[in-house]
Amino acid sequence: MSVLPVPAPALSTILLVEDDEGIRRAVALALERYGYHVTVASDGLRALELFREGRHDLLVLDVMLPELDGIGLCRRIRESSVVPILMMSARGDALDVVSGLEAGADDYVVKPVDIPVLVARIRSLLRRAAVAATEDHTPSDRLVFGDLVIDTGGLEVFLGGEPVALAPTELRLLLEFAAHPGIVLDRQTLLGNVWDYGWDGDSRVVDLCVQRLRKKIGADRIETVRGFGYKLRR
Repeated sequence: MSVLPVPAPALSTILLVEDDEGIRRAVALALERYGYHVTVASDGLRALELFREGRHDLLVLDVMLPELDGIGLCRRIRESSVVPILMMSARGDALDVVSGLEAGADDYVVKPVDIPVLVARIRSLLRRAAVAATEDHTPSDRLVFGDLVIDTGGLEVFLGGEPVALAPTELRLLLEFAAHPGIVLDRQTLLGNVWDYGWDGDSRVVDLCVQRLRKKIGADRIETVRGFGYKLRR
C-alpha cells in the first residue's frame, strides 16, 4: 500500500541546485509533492543569480557543481545571508561533509537521496529558522555573559555592544548553551535539541557548528570538555 506524502505545513520556497538533470527533476518533483515551491538551477553561478533575484526559505546544494561548486556557493551566500543551507554529498565523503559544514552549511544528506530523510532534514531546518515565531520568549529576556548579550525575545546577539549575525542553527545552538550555562552538553543531546534528530546523527555537524560559533562570539566562550561535550562559560 502506497503512503501519500504529508504536505508541508506552509508553502516554503526551496532553491535546489543540482547539475544532474535526472536527480534534479526527481528531487524537485518529490519536494513539490510534499507541498514546497521549488526553484532549480544546474550550476553554481546561475544559482547565485537566482538567490539574489528572489526570496528563498532554504537552499539544497550539491557539492559537485559546474562553474561554481557547492562549497564556493555556500561561502558566497554566507557573506550576506543566514538562510538555511542543506548540502548533498555524492558519497558522504568526509572531506565533502567537513568542507560544506565549515563553509556555513547547516546540515547534509548523502546521495542517492532518501526523500523522507531529505524532507525531515528540510523541515527541521525550517523550524529552526522560524524559531522566533515558535518559541515562547518575552522581549525582556536578556542573558548576559560578560560582554556577550543574548536577547532571547528579539533573538538578537550582541558582543561588546555590536550585533552578531548568526545563522539559524548557530543561534539555536547558542540558545541551548545559554539555557544551561556551565553545564556540559554532550553531542547527542545537542543533536536532539538543536538539530531535531530523532536518531543518531553525525556529531561532526555539532563540532563544526561550535567552531563557527566560536569565531563569532569568542574562541574561549565555549569550552570543550574532552570525552563529554561542550559547555558555555558563565
